[in-house]
Amino acid sequence: MRRLGAVQQKIPCVFLTEVKEEQSRKRDRQYQVIATEAVNPVALEANVHCALATEKLDGTCCYVTLYKERPHLWARLDRKPNKQAEKRFKKHQHAHHSCKGFSWNVEEDFKTVPETWIPAHRVKRNDGRPQPDDHGHIPGWVPVDEDNKQYCWHAAVVDSNARRALVLRPQDGDALEVAAVPLADLLEQTLELIGTNVNGNPYGLGSKKQPVHCLVSHGAVALRDTPPLDRQLLSSWFQERPEGRIEGVVWHCDDGTLVKVHRHHLGLRWPDGGASLSDRAVEVHVDESDDGPDLFSFFSALNGRHFSRLLDLK
Repeated sequence: MRRLGAVQQKIPCVFLTEVKEEQSRKRDRQYQVIATEAVNPVALEANVHCALATEKLDGTCCYVTLYKERPHLWARLDRKPNKQAEKRFKKHQHAHHSCKGFSWNVEEDFKTVPETWIPAHRVKRNDGRPQPDDHGHIPGWVPVDEDNKQYCWHAAVVDSNARRALVLRPQDGDALEVAAVPLADLLEQTLELIGTNVNGNPYGLGSKKQPVHCLVSHGAVALRDTPPLDRQLLSSWFQERPEGRIEGVVWHCDDGTLVKVHRHHLGLRWPDGGASLSDRAVEVHVDESDDGPDLFSFFSALNGRHFSRLLDLK
């Protein structure tokens, strides 16, 4: 089985990019990062033409690793610069049209993080101190605390007593299943938390009355018949093919390198109509006791049920 890469760092675009001074479709900023026709040398060096193409899911990144010697779900928390350092950084970027050459004082320039915070894998270090990436962030993780409201939707997908998590994953063919998976089986994987209260819920999961969330392992949703690495062909695929109704594509290369293309890299909107994932059939296999967490009880009541669309899972 192909070993899938974990999302521990910002994933570069599969194409070289350029910045255009116009309103971004993705965030509230006055520029867009647009893909050029040229394939990124990083992708070529990793033999991207033989890579596994997978769906880029629209949620928030999570990580399963040990905490207090037990498998635990961790939430993404990047350490970011304080206001004064951010102003200096932006001034440097504007003057030099690049972030290169900027000097950080890690001890003074960055906001504090919880004591339990850990840096992501491959973060560069200087004298043992984690250093910021080219975007001025230090990627990292914090263990999910079920009593912290900031991470209530992360906590909802985990049964801390049984050490299990609710995972959406492919079955044979195009069908999906929701299953309660031991956290130990997910160790050192990164996953995407999707659902009702995450990133505007482009998949239409649940409702305000009954929020529905689940985890999807990165790289789990493989794509079929994606076009060659050509900017125009990919743009047409996103707009014309039913399976192209996704946020983006992530390629998992054999050496562990990850590269991506987002719809916004091609000047396309997201979301734009229904998501293809929402139209896939799903079965529920969650055999849990009635006194489990709310979301587990919700799914256990549906155990064995088949739905023709993920969107109909209610």
